[in-house]
Amino acid sequence: MDFGFGPEDEEFRREARDWLAANLPGEHAGDGEHAGDGEHARDGGHARDGEPARDGGHACARARGAWERELGRAGWIGLGWREDGYGNRTASLTQQVVWAEEYARAGAPARSGHIGENLLAPTLIAHGTPEQKARFLPAVARGEELWCQGYSEPGAGSDLAGVRTTAVREGDTYRVRGQKIWTSLAHEAHWCFVLARTEPDFVRHHGLSLLLLPMDQPGRVEIRPIRQLTGTSDFNEVFFDGALARAGHVVGGAGNGWRVAMSLLGFERGVSTLAQQIGFARELDEVIAEAVATGAADDPVLRDRLVRQWAELRVMRWNALRTLGGADAAERGAPSVAKLLWGRWHQRLGELAVQVRGSAAAVGPAGWSADRPYELAAAQHLFLFSRADTIYGGSDEIQRTIIAERVLGLPKEPRGRAERGGEPV
Repeated sequence: MDFGFGPEDEEFRREARDWLAANLPGEHAGDGEHAGDGEHARDGGHARDGEPARDGGHACARARGAWERELGRAGWIGLGWREDGYGNRTASLTQQVVWAEEYARAGAPARSGHIGENLLAPTLIAHGTPEQKARFLPAVARGEELWCQGYSEPGAGSDLAGVRTTAVREGDTYRVRGQKIWTSLAHEAHWCFVLARTEPDFVRHHGLSLLLLPMDQPGRVEIRPIRQLTGTSDFNEVFFDGALARAGHVVGGAGNGWRVAMSLLGFERGVSTLAQQIGFARELDEVIAEAVATGAADDPVLRDRLVRQWAELRVMRWNALRTLGGADAAERGAPSVAKLLWGRWHQRLGELAVQVRGSAAAVGPAGWSADRPYELAAAQHLFLFSRADTIYGGSDEIQRTIIAERVLGLPKEPRGRAERGGEPV
């Protein structure tokens, strides 16, 4: 694939850059010091960007919601949907890359609408009914409805086929019971797409459905924040106790949830990967600058590691560009390869960041006080948060299994066969 930027792309770049410069809110306006990383909503985000406000997070949530609506009014949401008529402008693949990169380069706020725009919307376009598209896509395009993802459970994280959340049909509704965990931004979301078992006689990936469920159901939906190593709480536990979802809001039809869920995960790694790499580059530049300023770069071993990080980041960019436009990229294991590359790379950068700081990495930054007992320096935050990079979004072990089976053609791991009524199906 010849992936290059033409004159129309550069004009689009100027438009995006000018709009961001004129409209970025508050601290994010200007030189891009407070950059988002492009990954915030999909994987829980870097908690500095999603850190709860002192009032319990309400002010932060309001500000992020207002920013989503501003993006929607200007037509910047849904560039890659490839289906118009829902309030979004359409853009070529290269223009989508331009927008993602300029957004990250400008230091724009972390997106709270990422899950609705980049996961739910493409899934509805591929599998949804006309009624579902008409109901949900315009609200996402306007930045008015935020979404979270109800996949992982305490006993079904990487093994997603083991979900035990149930949805029982009662007339025109489903009654949902169960627990989800590591649900990014559930405390801000209006809706959740929930993978649940609607056909109890089936096991594993059979008999699952993907339901669209409203979160505002007091007494039926409970959200409990999970405090992370970084001291912030972007992830949540979500408990469904008889929560209701309309039968007309099952995506792809009852019992087809596994196929729809796997399709959704295929949308998870796309253009935003390139924006993420701009955030990585900024972090690497900060580590290199500190290594030079402190003299740590004089150590030839550490200097070699910094050069390797720089070179590997360039390789990740070209790999992402090479695979981005391939129609069969998912089948060729490209998303799994990308996840393996950036997860380990980012962990190594976190380790380098604290190594460069030396003993100072064990001490809190200036400004620590009793009323803010858990302040972290950038290097400390990077190190702690990146511990999760090889787990969330599909652990490294799962990604290697996908590559082994789908790309290399190695024998599949033994798995129990699905049964119905005691008989294999």
